[in-house]
Amino acid sequence: MTMSSTPNSRRTEQTGQPADRDRSVERPESAGQGPEQEKAAEPTGRDLGEVERLRARVEELEDLWRRALADLDNLRKRMARELETQRRAQRAEATAAWLPVLDDLERALQHAESDPASVVEGIRSVRDRAVATLRDLGYPRRDDLGVPFDPARHSAVAVRTDSDVPPGTVVEVHQPGYGDDENQLRPALVSVSGKAGD
Repeated sequence: MTMSSTPNSRRTEQTGQPADRDRSVERPESAGQGPEQEKAAEPTGRDLGEVERLRARVEELEDLWRRALADLDNLRKRMARELETQRRAQRAEATAAWLPVLDDLERALQHAESDPASVVEGIRSVRDRAVATLRDLGYPRRDDLGVPFDPARHSAVAVRTDSDVPPGTVVEVHQPGYGDDENQLRPALVSVSGKAGD
């Protein structure tokens, strides 16, 4: 009995199986995912370890963030307390600076009862002490005459024609100012010379 040499009946020399069975075992590359690709899609032990490491890092950063917020809130409260303490100390210092002025007023009143003529002198003494106290607190008196008008230091309430001084000169101080250019308590109220015909 002779064997047919048709392709279906041809056996491979190596396996002894029909050739078409060999072809059926072969899988084209374009067909769906193979077992190797399916395994690659599933997380491996190394991937799971990386996920856990990243999760732990996120928790650590969240903890640091919460601590930073708490520290910032504590700093804000501490600064508010310190600011209030400084304000109280400054108010006490400024108030204490005025106590000698109050003492002078009381002495002037006591002398006024025994010697009414001394009232003027007592008031002048109290005024001088008050001016000195303002100067010591950083607000020197500004009541200069004959100086050029400076809008940063003066507030003009009137303009007067005066041929003896150049225009724009302070010719009268109605109310003294206190403070310097950078730390002014109030400007001086002044009258200023103007050109004839203004």
